[in-house]
Amino acid sequence: MSINPEQLRYSKEHEWLSAPADGAATVGITSHAADALGDVVFVQLPEVGATVTAGETCGELESTKSVSDLYSPVGGEVTEVNQDVVDDPSLVNSAPFEGGWLFRVKVADEPSDLLSAAEYDAFIEN
Repeated sequence: MSINPEQLRYSKEHEWLSAPADGAATVGITSHAADALGDVVFVQLPEVGATVTAGETCGELESTKSVSDLYSPVGGEVTEVNQDVVDDPSLVNSAPFEGGWLFRVKVADEPSDLLSAAEYDAFIEN
């Protein structure tokens, strides 16, 4: 059984992507990435209206250990950012698949290399 939600798709950069709802998909980082980062203390997210490109950096996550780039798993226009995470970055650690989501994007370009939960589990085990 997967430790990651089955309904999501995953990138090799450790972001997750929900199926589009109301025209936009939700993006966050996986619990594996959150654990590796340690306590997240600051997030920089793309601005609403910004265009993100699949596989390109679109923000940063700063933890007590390091600063890591945030990559967009898809291309499109940012429609919403999670202000709760900006105000309380620890949500990335405590609820990476729920309240710790990062931004929503109207998907224009979805790469074919996104992984299923089982494929992502196998990827992080290696």
